[in-house]
Amino acid sequence: MIKIQHLATAVVGEVLAGASLTAVLQETWRAHPALSSQQRGAIQDISYGVLRFYGQLDALLALLLNKPLQQQSLRCLLLVGLYQLQYSRASPHAVVDHAVSASSGLNDGKRAKGTSGLVNAVLRNFMRQRTALLAQASESEVGRHSHPQWWINKLRAQYPHNYQAVLAADNQHPPMTLRVNRRRMKVADYQKRLNDCGMPAQLLWNDALILAQPVAVEKLPGFSAGLVSVQDAGAQLAAPLLDVHDGMHVLDACAAPGGKSAHLLELAEVELTALDHDAARLSRVAQNFTRLELKAHRLVCGDAAQPAEWWDGRPFDRILADVPCSASGVARRHPDIKWLRRESDLAQFAASQQKILDALWQTLARDGKLLYATCSVFAEENKLQVAEFLRHHPDAHPLPFSGMEAIDGQLLPDSQHDGFFYTLLHKT
Repeated sequence: MIKIQHLATAVVGEVLAGASLTAVLQETWRAHPALSSQQRGAIQDISYGVLRFYGQLDALLALLLNKPLQQQSLRCLLLVGLYQLQYSRASPHAVVDHAVSASSGLNDGKRAKGTSGLVNAVLRNFMRQRTALLAQASESEVGRHSHPQWWINKLRAQYPHNYQAVLAADNQHPPMTLRVNRRRMKVADYQKRLNDCGMPAQLLWNDALILAQPVAVEKLPGFSAGLVSVQDAGAQLAAPLLDVHDGMHVLDACAAPGGKSAHLLELAEVELTALDHDAARLSRVAQNFTRLELKAHRLVCGDAAQPAEWWDGRPFDRILADVPCSASGVARRHPDIKWLRRESDLAQFAASQQKILDALWQTLARDGKLLYATCSVFAEENKLQVAEFLRHHPDAHPLPFSGMEAIDGQLLPDSQHDGFFYTLLHKT
């Protein structure tokens, strides 16, 4: 456990210093190839957990210390220990003992003894005063909801009746949802196959099946053969909402990693251009297509905001614009987002989104449709963005979604899906 705590401490430290959790974990696996799958799973669980509940853990640590710690690695080790004591099934005494041992590697020999004593005292004090400390930590909104204060304020202002449910959903483990490849198998048949394998699943909508319990991808029957993909139920709405039909010329403007592109090809025989600005991520699109036995007309590396660099001048009948955003709707899958994002980032994302929308609109055929999509819950990137676009484009008209359970296209995260926003625009 000492090695696990030590590496988890290092991961958390790098993320709190500004690095992406996904990138840091990938680098950790490369640097420590001998780690077993069980060890990797434990490190990932701790790292995600500390960041998921960082607001609460940080508040607890402040209550347990006489003064703020100057040493970041020691602070992160204590956060890891507090997370394990509060949320893991590990023996409390083993957590404390291993944290004390791990602390000896944080300083030089002269200070190791004092550091070990501090770690021991802080963690054991938490165990003795747990109930009172948790109550004190929850007195602040950041400690109670484990979100930055600006994020809480904005959600409360924009969703006064739903914001607490959204905050709670962000701190839950995300569901595992599958998209059945309807070209290869009927949804009901695959659901039966899952049940026969001891993996009960519930049908949500369209081709989406949510598993009662997440499993390793390689355990999914027929995954390698392309029968099924892993994709959030909210993300699975994009392709059906775009209303594609056989023979259409279609653009997925920000395609990587390819889940929505693949879904479009599963729904209809379309001439698809999959565009993305990142060549490495575009290769993942190609890998997904290969596994699913699908084929796009073109895979293009290019900037959606600069059509002159990649567009051949032939208008598209349908465009999916799943634009870069704050990713505030998928915070439970990427808990580092809560602590890496700044409120000022929203204006920058909105400016980029506006450029992409304006550019793509030029490539859409008359009577064509463009689906604007984000995985954000903030109005600046969603309703307000669309309203601004409509003011400057009199030939754009929003179309209603029949049967979509959302508020003006806004899906808020809940137990069944992440947060997404969709608006379908018709070019007249």
